[in-house]
Amino acid sequence: MFSHIKNGSFGRASEYASAEDFCRVFNQDMDVLYWLALTLTGDETKAEQCFVSGLAECIEGNSVFKDWARSWSKRVVIKNAIRIILPRPGSTPTPLSDTQPASQAEAAMTAVKAMRPFDRFVFVMSVLEGYTDRDSAILLGCSPTDLVKARFRAVQEIARAIEVSAGLPEVPGHELQQIGVLNEARIA
Repeated sequence: MFSHIKNGSFGRASEYASAEDFCRVFNQDMDVLYWLALTLTGDETKAEQCFVSGLAECIEGNSVFKDWARSWSKRVVIKNAIRIILPRPGSTPTPLSDTQPASQAEAAMTAVKAMRPFDRFVFVMSVLEGYTDRDSAILLGCSPTDLVKARFRAVQEIARAIEVSAGLPEVPGHELQQIGVLNEARIA
């Protein structure tokens, strides 16, 4: 009855990712995965711990389709960062450093680093990584209302940082472009 599925697209999708597939993903995407861990944790040591434990968790065996290995690797890094930081609504912001940013991109990234951990996680997950509100709320263990409020605060903080740094040069292709100068449609 379903014999045609074996040779069709379902046959390719049913191949599971191996330890070698995950090693390849972590090697090829090392910069992206480490940046994600560092941005979420705000700490180099915790980011390294997050990255290494993410790789170990993926290698130990996840029944994930081969085509999903890359997105699963990001999800594991995010889940490890959540486990390490335990971001909750109402947490206090990180103190800002006294160094002045050299560009609008640096100002935006400084604003992200200075956010309350919960707001930073919400911003990175829902705006930068494109997770749905439902997925983000489930991973963070919060209500959708808390999530929307945190994203709004995060976008306001970055907009304020960009406004204050208006006299600084823009750096094309830098972090500010990754932030997408804040896709305001995602706020609502």
